[in-house]
Amino acid sequence: MSPPPKGDISVSITNMRSSEGVVRACITKNRRTFPNCRKDPDAMRRVVDASESVTLTFTDVEAGAYAIALLHDENDNGKADRALGMMPKEGFGFSRDARVRMGPPKFDDAVFDFDGTEASLTIRMRYML
Repeated sequence: MSPPPKGDISVSITNMRSSEGVVRACITKNRRTFPNCRKDPDAMRRVVDASESVTLTFTDVEAGAYAIALLHDENDNGKADRALGMMPKEGFGFSRDARVRMGPPKFDDAVFDFDGTEASLTIRMRYML
């Protein structure tokens, strides 16, 4: 049996508020841990410098159903800062432009199918403060 196909997923990020800090990105198949990829040892992660125009690539991704979460970590402290313990102070974004309502989106709101060839996605960064 041949291994599943692998390809690259390119992500263009729009609506960046500043070029401060970094953009932290993760892609996962694990619906139980999304959007907190730290809890998923199989998640792929990328960290790139923030700029007005950000593009990042996940390489050698197997075919499957995935969701992507982004954080514009403006102070590069490795975490999502919050005001009053709840409201995100930094930017965030999700595949399929999944919306944040009374908490982060569910995996099913952000999931997309990848056929193992090449894919290009655009994710809009959102800011609440």
